Amino acid sequence: MPVIVVANPKGGAGKSTLATNIAGLYARRGHAVMLGDVDRQQSSRQWLALRPANVPRIHSWDVAGEAVLKPPKGVTHVVIDTPAGFTGKPLDAVLRIADRVLIPLQPSLFDMQATHAFLNELRQHRRAGEIQVALVGMRVKDHTISNDQLHQFLAELRLPVLGYLRDTQHYVQLVARGLTVWDVAPGRVERDLEQWKPLVPWLLMH
Repeated sequence: MPVIVVANPKGGAGKSTLATNIAGLYARRGHAVMLGDVDRQQSSRQWLALRPANVPRIHSWDVAGEAVLKPPKGVTHVVIDTPAGFTGKPLDAVLRIADRVLIPLQPSLFDMQATHAFLNELRQHRRAGEIQVALVGMRVKDHTISNDQLHQFLAELRLPVLGYLRDTQHYVQLVARGLTVWDVAPGRVERDLEQWKPLVPWLLMH
């Protein structure tokens, strides 16, 4: 059972947007997916409460405060959304069951600094050699200096960069309705689905 942790200690990096859409991908493909929420703000739980009944179901799992995490029976895929400042014992509890860690970051100096520090923490974890780590650029605008700086920063990390998701109101509007890019007519989000193509093989890998 794949357990995907979406994490970056920097707030506003796009963690919940990424986590909910990953869960939506699994659900659309018929998997029994559970979206775990470690964030005290319970962003993912609130999003699930908005989810319409006529789209593939995503199960909720409140993992905040649990020292030992164990996904309930019957679940085939787990996605865990994490809060800002996620470190120490809570991070350790999540990494104990993680198969992969996906790190979203925006093209800003603060995101890059936070990501660099977070990667150092991941490398020191006792399961570092067992967990696959990859990155995703979020809210990226083409032909900007910040975008160029982000690409340069990611190239220096020598880690898999799965893709870049653009800055668009589509995600904002879908989140407000409990939806993902996988829940609407493909023609409405054609460009966004194209940007997800490099991520999908990694997410579906066993």
